[in-house]
Amino acid sequence: MNYTEALEYIHSVCWMGSRPGLERITELCRCLGDPQKGMKFIHVAGTNGKGSFCAMTASILRQAGYRTGLYVSPYVKHFNERMSIDGVDISDDELAEITSYVRLQADSMQSKPTEFELITAIAFVYFKRHNCDVVVLETGMGGRLDATNIIDSPLLSVITGIALDHVAFLGDTVEKIAAEKAGIIKAGAPVHWGGKDEAAGRVIAERAEQIGVEFNSVDYSKLKNVRPSIDGTTFDYGEYSDLKIQLLGLYQPENAASVVSAIPLLRARGLNISDDDVRRGLEATRWAARFELLSTSPTVIYDGSHNPQGIEAAVRSIKGLFGARRVNILTGVLRDKDYRYIAATLSSVADRVWCVTPANERALAAAEYAELFRSCGRDAVACDTLVKGVAAAFEDSNRRGIPMVALGSLYMYAEFCAALDGVKGNKMIYFQ
Repeated sequence: MNYTEALEYIHSVCWMGSRPGLERITELCRCLGDPQKGMKFIHVAGTNGKGSFCAMTASILRQAGYRTGLYVSPYVKHFNERMSIDGVDISDDELAEITSYVRLQADSMQSKPTEFELITAIAFVYFKRHNCDVVVLETGMGGRLDATNIIDSPLLSVITGIALDHVAFLGDTVEKIAAEKAGIIKAGAPVHWGGKDEAAGRVIAERAEQIGVEFNSVDYSKLKNVRPSIDGTTFDYGEYSDLKIQLLGLYQPENAASVVSAIPLLRARGLNISDDDVRRGLEATRWAARFELLSTSPTVIYDGSHNPQGIEAAVRSIKGLFGARRVNILTGVLRDKDYRYIAATLSSVADRVWCVTPANERALAAAEYAELFRSCGRDAVACDTLVKGVAAAFEDSNRRGIPMVALGSLYMYAEFCAALDGVKGNKMIYFQ
């Protein structure tokens, strides 16, 4: 297969759907020689913040000299972002070659793997072939029955935080969701809890105690002197002063604090990570579509927040950067999210709102979304296409000198960036 054929195969309808369980990934990996065995993993689950935690941790490990694999989802521009080594995404040719290799085994299985299981197996083969020292492994939707949970005991099990999301699969209370996420906890590996929900924390701590492993939680009272600006955020944490990250979200210092708090656990597991590695790794971290600055004239920020907890964090970030000043909002959302609450929350910082329909079968129609904003007292417009919405919102922000923030879905990030490039390049097609 070539690259295009590999992606078509991965995304083909025969692989669609979410079917929890480890039987298929276990069989597939066994047929591939169990590439996941013998590798060192940092296993990361959670509702929000796990991607940022993974990106920061991988950056620190690279600074410390380790060949570091990173497995994340979803991608925001290119599929290859799903798996990388030392900050470089898998190449088109290697992805095609490994997919061809994995397909030989997958097609022979009576119960075919899901798309996520197939991608996870491809990633395991990729990391094994390149002899990664450590792999930072992000779960997909859950934990206990997540395909990544086939790994043996990791260096560290991380649960970044718990909120109500994917309730149809994971449960309708934070306790039920926490129990699913806690399924990644394994004997021999300490547990790092980065969340703040006390009920969820108790579930995870009890699971750690049952298995007999160390439980560590983040002391956020040590996070002080947070100084956000459009150029990045500086803060103190514990014995570290003037740590800096380029990531703008006001929630990112908390994510960074969680990473810093986990470093002693990794050192105790044999990793040689200096304080300077921590500093340089945090500052070098880049993470697209997470309150990312895309333009300065006018200010344009994109954030992929898509559930109530994430939207609340985005609103705090907007207030932290712009104070009482309202911003223009461009947003699209999926129907299976709590979109009424999301609209009400965004209305607290919105001046004008442009609503779009994300390119997803689960998307909420722009017209219905706009009506919710109007019921909250906001001036809201339903846009026929994303490019028209970007053009209109950008022109208004540019004319009135108002910051523009786009959010609501990671799925529209790539199209948003293309539309923004067109508007800034005065390509009139985006205005038609």
